[in-house]
Amino acid sequence: MKPIVIAGPCVIESAALLDEVAGELVRLKQIFDIEIYFKASFDKANRTSVHSFRGPGLQKGLEMLGDVREKYGLKLLTDIHESCQAAPAGEVVDVIQIPAFLCRQTDLLLAAARTGKVVNIKKAQFLSGQDMRYPVEKARDGGAREVWLTERGNIYGYNNLVVDFRNIPDMKAIVPRVIMDCTHAVQRPGAAGGKTGGNREFVPAMALAAKAFGANGYFFETHPDPDHALSDGPNMLYLKDLENVIASLL
Repeated sequence: MKPIVIAGPCVIESAALLDEVAGELVRLKQIFDIEIYFKASFDKANRTSVHSFRGPGLQKGLEMLGDVREKYGLKLLTDIHESCQAAPAGEVVDVIQIPAFLCRQTDLLLAAARTGKVVNIKKAQFLSGQDMRYPVEKARDGGAREVWLTERGNIYGYNNLVVDFRNIPDMKAIVPRVIMDCTHAVQRPGAAGGKTGGNREFVPAMALAAKAFGANGYFFETHPDPDHALSDGPNMLYLKDLENVIASLL
């Protein structure tokens, strides 16, 4: 199965940011001849602090994502946090993503499945790869034609994650498409004084290790200036570095 790349800013900050990132993804898609999905969230409902930036919301965010599709021709992925968001998101995006902490929420999975779009389920930080057969069963029972699974590390004590790469082949026994979330895997949850920290310098190695274990998709949150991003900056990859990381994988 040919590898895919999912990339984009953590959250929709502005139309200018979406344009800058989407333009670079189009260039990389042409260089490497691979499928690249544009990812951005319209609402980050799971921020550490109530004061953290969440995004433009459902209606405005989907309009902005639709503009990306129209202008750049990229396929789209976004995440939902409530069942009522599935249907409107499904009218705009190609892939609906279920956040890791919500991957056991039956109604959310069923609502995503009913859209007829690909459902990408992120493995919870508290589950094994083998445990993910149950969320997949829910999505398939709901009518999902295609289900992906994404590895993003497991809770390891306080404010830390560790990746057990054996989860990748375990999940490939459940679904054919298993993605490595190379940027969320280097998070330090809640470790930055009311914000999530991270170690972006480990992102390229995370990607290569995942490839060795059989991953056939790679997820990178990326930003031209991650140190000033409004969400997940410490673990996001600099946009200028994405080309070299993809080249190392291919």
